Amino acid sequence: MEAEILILRHQLNIQRRHVPKRVPFSAMDRLIFVGLYRLVPNTIKAFTIVTPDTVIRWHRAGFRSYWRWKSRHRCGRPTVPLEIRRLIREMSIANPLWGAPRIHGELLKLGIEIGQTSVAKYMARRRGPPSQGWKTLLRNHADGIVAMDLFVVPKISFRLLYGLLIIGHGRRQILWFGVTAHPTAEWLANQLTEACGWEQIPRYLIRDRDRVYGEIFVRRVRRSAFETARRLSAHPGKTPTQNG
Repeated sequence: MEAEILILRHQLNIQRRHVPKRVPFSAMDRLIFVGLYRLVPNTIKAFTIVTPDTVIRWHRAGFRSYWRWKSRHRCGRPTVPLEIRRLIREMSIANPLWGAPRIHGELLKLGIEIGQTSVAKYMARRRGPPSQGWKTLLRNHADGIVAMDLFVVPKISFRLLYGLLIIGHGRRQILWFGVTAHPTAEWLANQLTEACGWEQIPRYLIRDRDRVYGEIFVRRVRRSAFETARRLSAHPGKTPTQNG
């Protein structure tokens, strides 16, 4: 048996010297090679006319093809009839203030079962935004906008200090600057009060959703807005403001 194997190997080596370097293989040939490699992995050392890396690459390609076929998209969302698509478009054009939730609700009242995302997909597209953008809002209300934010400054001793910056957007003026090692909601509320005062509460307050702005901070801002409204009611000549 070993002598026969050696003779067969020598014949293969002779044939390799007379055939092109790249031998074409059919799909069945590749399947046989991969199957033998999967059944007996040690047979990969016996490959002569093809390298072991090529057989492993065939195996991986077949694995990908199998799972691609296994996870193919067999069914999907049912298509929306043309009549319903036209109805959605007509409703969005006739009622420009209606959004996808309102149109979706009206269709459900008519007995048309359709998802809200599909309604939004087939609505008529508006050329311009339905309301003013951030740039217009900042330009029109810059005098009444105040922004505040925290930033971290590391010390030489590797301790962290938290700085608070409050800026008025009207003149891009720094209204207040504070530093603390332990920021709390009460401390932030006091800093905002010191920066704006009870008589100068901004109309809009821009901040992030940091959890340090707790209930005490929100309650202080609401209370200051209430106090400002009460004072303005006692002096009708002043311009009313509200805090955002």
